This record gives sequence, C-alpha cells and structure tokens, in this order.
Amino acid sequence: MPDTLIKVDLKDSPYNNPMVHNRWHPDIPMACWVNPGDDFVLETYDWTGGYIQNNDSADDVRDVDLTTVHFLSGPVGVKGAEPGDLLVVDLLDIGAKADSLWGFNGFFSKNNGGGFLTEHFPHAQKSIWDFNGMFTKSRHIPGVEFAGLIHPGLIGCLPDPKMLAMWNEREVDFIATQPDRVPPLANPPFAKTTHAGKATGELKDKIAAEGLLIVGWVAMWRPLEIFLYEWWPIRRRGQVFAKLASMPVIVAPATERATP
Repeated sequence: MPDTLIKVDLKDSPYNNPMVHNRWHPDIPMACWVNPGDDFVLETYDWTGGYIQNNDSADDVRDVDLTTVHFLSGPVGVKGAEPGDLLVVDLLDIGAKADSLWGFNGFFSKNNGGGFLTEHFPHAQKSIWDFNGMFTKSRHIPGVEFAGLIHPGLIGCLPDPKMLAMWNEREVDFIATQPDRVPPLANPPFAKTTHAGKATGELKDKIAAEGLLIVGWVAMWRPLEIFLYEWWPIRRRGQVFAKLASMPVIVAPATERATP
C-alpha cells in the first residue's frame, strides 16, 4: 500500500494543517518530496475547506468566503525536476473518504461569486449527492441517479515570479475596467484569508501580499455529454456489474485430468 504523504482531518479547519495552502505563489514551501515514479496517496479537503455542509440549507453556498478557496494539498516537490520540465502525473484512483461519502453542487448568489448563468439564477441553491458505489443520488432531486464520476479538482504547478507578477498586473487592470461590477470580474491578492502552508513570518506575509487566489470554474461539458448522450451504455454496464456482484459463486476442487 502506498504511503499517505498528506493527511487531513475533515472536522478540523484547513488553516490548522500546514500541508495544505490556498494561494498560487512560487515561495510556498514544499509540503513533501517524492521521487520520479513514486506511488503515494494525498488526502484533500473539498475546495471550500469543509465550509459547505451536508444539510438542506443553501445559506452556506450563499455566504461562503470565496477569498479562502481553493484549498489544495501540497505543494509536492519532485526530486530532480527543474523549472520548465514537463511533469506527467498519473491519477491511479480518486475517491471520497469513508467518513464523507457525499458531495454537493449548486449556484452561487449573484452577490457572492455568481456564475455563467447568474442573471437566470441569481439566488444561492444547493443539492447534496450521496455516493453508493459507482452511483450517486440526491434527496434534493428525487428520482435521479447516475454514475458519480469523481474528478480531481484543481492540479497545477507553482508559478515563477515573472509569471506571478504578470498575472497580478493583468488581473488588477482587468478589475479596473469595471470596478463596481457585481459579481466582480476577478479577485486580486487578499492577505487576510491567506493560508501559505508551512510558511511563517516574513515569508508568509510576502505570500499573502502577492499570492493569487486559487479560483476556477469546473467545466461541465463532458459530464453533460455523458448524462445526455452516453447514459445508456454506462447504465447497461452498471446493470452487468450489479448482476456480477449478486451472482452465486461456487468454489470446487479441480478434477484430476486423466493421464493418457
């Protein structure tokens, strides 16, 4: 069994865990190191650090502080890697922790984050999805069940100082084109909610002042394509797996073959 290099306690604040961070910055210290070819396990928080709860209220989606996200496990240093190298990461398995077999989706409030369809859906909404094997269903959307294909969230490399400076300049200039827009066009560095992993003192202050918020929208085109056009092959495969899981199995000793 591969070693678990980063562990998280979902009942504790991610700010108490030095093995995670929530900013893009080149000076964030490595949480751990691996050799090329190593297999290992990383535990993670959800992107809000556990702020969204398994309940029937969308108030947490409405009120979530989007300057805190995304909480990422790492950084993970690769021994021997140099700036500019192409890193290939194979995700061998992705799943939920045994004490947290659920997920969520929803709409942000127009006044806090918004979204691509914020004019049509200005109010916060949330649905909770419970995992049962490869399938998921929601008490908030009765009668719907589908293959819950878990995605890895955000994965990336820390930017170099030149790229970070370019990003910050670009974002600040972009915000200035519509400074009063609701929701805002982008988010500049925000020191108050920065979690810089193992960084302390002046280094942490530097990261807090310069670090980019890790914000990203998950593209839903592939899941929608599966749901709308490729559902039936997945459903048939699920039925086959269900039959295999329930079929009787008889273990019998092998018969001796006759000697010619």
